[in-house]
Amino acid sequence: MANRRLEYLPVALAVGVFLAVSFVACVAWDAIFPDWAMRSAWAPFLPGFEWLSVGSFLLGLVESFAYGFWFALVVPTARWMNRRFAIRPVGPA
Repeated sequence: MANRRLEYLPVALAVGVFLAVSFVACVAWDAIFPDWAMRSAWAPFLPGFEWLSVGSFLLGLVESFAYGFWFALVVPTARWMNRRFAIRPVGPA
């Protein structure tokens, strides 16, 4: 199997969707089990999000998705690090 190079956009979209789905799951969990709510733990990461209105929910959803694009910056960073610091074989391959 040939090595495939990771591309930024597919990884960013995958992570963004994962974080958006996680946000929806957390909001649902907090609504169903208010005694075990975790909103105070993740609220600092979502500026402007307040519990709970439609506008605030949509803002949190967009911010969660956007964090996926931020986290996916590891892809071009890892590619650069691999080019810069990769161990190259010596001699005939």
